[in-house]
Parts: sequence; C-alpha cells; structure tokens
Amino acid sequence: MANMSCLSLVVALAMFALVSSPASSTSRRVLEHPKVQNGFRVKLKHVDSGKNLTKFERIQHGVKRGRHRLQRFKAMALVASSNSEIDAPVLPGNGEFLMKLAIGTPPETYSAILDTGSDLIWTQCKPCTQCFDQPTPIFDPKKSSSFSKLSCSSKLCEALPQSTCSDGCEYLYGYGDYSSTQGIMASETLTFGKVSVPNVALGCGEDNEGSGFSQGSGLVGLGRGPLSLVSQLKEPKFSYCLTSVDDTKSSTLLMGSLASVKASASEIKTTPLIQSSAQPSFYYLSLEGITVGETSLPIKKSTFSLQDDGSGGLIIDSGTTITYLEQSAFDLVAKEFTSQINLPVDNSGSTGLEVCFTLPSGSTNIEVPKLVFHFHGADLELPAENYMIADASMGLACLAMGSSSGMSIFGNIQQQNMLVLHDLEKETLSFLPTQCDQI
Repeated sequence: MANMSCLSLVVALAMFALVSSPASSTSRRVLEHPKVQNGFRVKLKHVDSGKNLTKFERIQHGVKRGRHRLQRFKAMALVASSNSEIDAPVLPGNGEFLMKLAIGTPPETYSAILDTGSDLIWTQCKPCTQCFDQPTPIFDPKKSSSFSKLSCSSKLCEALPQSTCSDGCEYLYGYGDYSSTQGIMASETLTFGKVSVPNVALGCGEDNEGSGFSQGSGLVGLGRGPLSLVSQLKEPKFSYCLTSVDDTKSSTLLMGSLASVKASASEIKTTPLIQSSAQPSFYYLSLEGITVGETSLPIKKSTFSLQDDGSGGLIIDSGTTITYLEQSAFDLVAKEFTSQINLPVDNSGSTGLEVCFTLPSGSTNIEVPKLVFHFHGADLELPAENYMIADASMGLACLAMGSSSGMSIFGNIQQQNMLVLHDLEKETLSFLPTQCDQI
C-alpha cells in the first residue's frame, strides 16, 4: 500500500469506526447555522429508526428498498424515452426519511415520506375506497375549515400528469411500479412546526394502491416540478443534513432562508444542477470522474452523460441508501478498491453488497483508500464512513455502492453529515461538511 492515499479503519466496540489517518486528515470546524428570520426547519426520522438493527442491518434494509427504487427509475426512463403516447409515470413513493407536518384547520399531525424524486404532496383522505394501513388516523377533509377543492382551471391542476374534471380537479398519480394515488386535488393549510402555510395544493387520496407507502401517511414531494413543496412555497432554497445511518438523533430539513449557509470557498463544494426536459423533477449533477486513493479511474466521459431522452445521467437522491454507478464505472471502482485494500475478498454475497472484504481476526485497524467524486467544479472527498461499512461481528467490511445500468444515483450514505443545499435560483447544489446532529 505504498504511495497510496488512504484512511484508517479503526475497531470500536463491536463495530469498526472509520476515521482519518493523521497523514490525510483535514481540519474542519463545525459551522453554526446562521440566525435568520424566515423559513422553517423540520426534523426527519429514518424509516428504520427505533428498530433494533445494527448499522450493517440498516444498510441491508436500505439496499433492498434502493434496488426497488432504482428499478422504478429505470421504468420511468424507458417510458419517457419511448415514442409511446402513454403518460409517463412519476417517481417512486417509498423513501428513507419521514417528516412531520400538520394538515388542515384545526391542524392534524401526520408523518409523510420525504421524496426528492417526485413532486406531488398527498395524504390519504376519507372516504377511502382503497387505503393502506397508516400510523395515524386518515385525514377527514370535512373537519377542516381551510379545505377547499382545487379548480380544474388552476395551473397546478393542469400541471398534473393525469387529471380529469368532474367534482373539482381529480388526479391520478402513478409511481412506475403500479403504485398509485388517486383522488381530489385540494387547497389546504400545512403546518411545519410553528409555521403555517395556507393554500398549498395537495392530493386527497381516496384510492391508494401499492407497496412502500405505509411507512407514513402520504408523501411530500421535493422535486423540481410545479406541484412540489419547494415550488409551491416559492422559496428557491432548501437543504437537508442527514445524520449517520446508525445515529439515533434526527436529521434536519431546512426550507427557505434557513437553508442558506455561510462558509469559505474551501469549505463548501458547489456544482451546477442540470435540468432535463424529459425528467424535469430530478436533481441531476455532472459527475466527471472518480479517484480511488491516488488513482484517477479511466472512466469514459460519456458514462455519466444525461441524454436528451432523459436516460443516463446521475441524480442526487435522499431516498436511495447507497450510491449506484453505471456498470462500467462501478467495475473500475470495485477493481481499484480490491487492488488497494490488502484484505481477502468475500464472495459469499451474504450482505447484499457487491464488494466486501474479510476482516483480519483481532486487528485494531485496516487501511482503506480515499474516495473522491469529481463533480463539475467540485471535488468531493468523502469521509471513510460515507463509503465503507464494517462489522466486526460479521467479520466483513463492504463498499456502500452498487452497480446500475444507465442511470446513476448518488445516495444518502454518501451524503451523511453534510449539509446539502439546493439553490434553484442559482441552479446549483452545494455540499458542506457538517455535524448534522448539532444543527
């Protein structure tokens, strides 16, 4: 491992903790969030929070969800790139984080799935012809004085992928795997903490089918389309800060001016957001290369290119656990990690992850190579715990990445303990190393 840029993997209790070695560590201060007058914050709860799972088990659960989510991404891209006149479905509903909000007047509190990959805000409503079991009572619009049906002539009704006009604006919103929500579009007051926002358009779902929704009582879309919460609030900024997957503390979503950060140019990494007319909800980034240790991988420039038909490209997504790379790029990453980590490769497939190593018995630390994602204008060096997951009880250390065909996804493990700022006015996305349990 001579001349290799690396990080130390140090044993801590039953788990392996990942820390920077003295030679490669950098001094990073925890930044206090600036005090602002506008905007609001919402605590996020991981869907596996409260379950008696190890860090490795949480990753495994997330990988299973992520594989389904990835298949839905692909299904959408296939429909969008075809010449079919059938309306393309939108993105999947199952995600990784839940947010609390209150609906109506008087406000009734619900937990909803946070989804940066779709737009519609919706909850289940009475009377239900088909509703899944949810953790809170189903919303009754008759009990809310601020509820009103959305006009068929409204711009947000027209923005729906599928709608009809009968008793108000009626919608059908599909998620690419035959999951769907169907009902009436309404204008309603939403409350986030102490901040109430009137006249938000949301779906009042009376027929909701498919898997993945029952973790919450609906969904809040944070995509780039006109129906999303971000667009409706007319606040061009939002950010989130995700704690480590095994942290019991909540993550945070910041909306509006609260999402702004103050940091030096050396601390914050900023890259342009790319928009696709074929896939307008997604947050695409331009990934230009990957470095493992000191080796710049020979990835073809076209590997992560976004095509005109909406295929290919790389999106950043809070609802996918691990990062998925197009197969040819992933193979190069896997090969380089295997050659640079001086450990036996584990081919048992017991973890559900594609690249794993057998840990030495009784060892207190191992070395893992650095990993840098070269986004356009931003070289993002990840902390070791954001890409290597190790468990002494299993005797394994695994790369928290997987292979894909076509579309690539930058997942939430790689984003943990970073403030991820979406600035839709400047069309940029920024990463700022942050201790997320302290903001």
